[in-house]
Amino acid sequence: MAGPIREKLLEMQRKSRAKYSHDIVDPEERKKSQHYQDWVDHGILRYRWHNFSEFAPGMYRSNHPNHERFVSYRDMGIKTVLNLRGKTHHSHYYFEAESCEKLGMSLIDIPMSARTAPTVDTLVELMDILESLSEPTLMHCKSGADRTGIAAAIYLMHILDRPVEEARKMLSFDFLHIKFSATGILDYVIDKYARRVENEPIPFRTWVVSEYEPLTARAEFDAMGFWDRTKL
Repeated sequence: MAGPIREKLLEMQRKSRAKYSHDIVDPEERKKSQHYQDWVDHGILRYRWHNFSEFAPGMYRSNHPNHERFVSYRDMGIKTVLNLRGKTHHSHYYFEAESCEKLGMSLIDIPMSARTAPTVDTLVELMDILESLSEPTLMHCKSGADRTGIAAAIYLMHILDRPVEEARKMLSFDFLHIKFSATGILDYVIDKYARRVENEPIPFRTWVVSEYEPLTARAEFDAMGFWDRTKL
């Protein structure tokens, strides 16, 4: 019973998004798309709450900015934006692409999920992108808590060779990440790597390519109880 109800709610949500997020050029449609960004995508909460932090020299993290915030970040010297929500057909992406183009900021898109174990291909693509960054960069997802948290953790481990214990802090309640919820799968991926490193040092990229199995990680995480997840 729950399945059909959930599908019906998701279909209603998809229709709502389609209604308000297909055009930002026509003035009237732009108003509708702004309404979507503010009220359906919860942008109204991000006008004052930014979840912004410099977590490494020249590397910044935040929730999804609006245009005024992109202006302030450009003025800080940030030249590249890493969008972890990926390229979509929703107004929040159209407004972001428009802002970056107007401000001369490079926009890089990679779709990641907050509630599923990232695939090997996704992690390799992310590491390739992180290796290519040479200018002050802002990475963001929707809230700046989950996808941004694991991307920041991987930057610390893979690019700066920081210990996994330090990287773990990027996924914390300080950034409103809740590890005992469905988003705890991201903590579990880091935890699996940490247990592997305890036995024998291995670079994160090597571990991902040669040993990491997302389906196994998913099954192990799903089998954990609530209190086990709080200990991640």
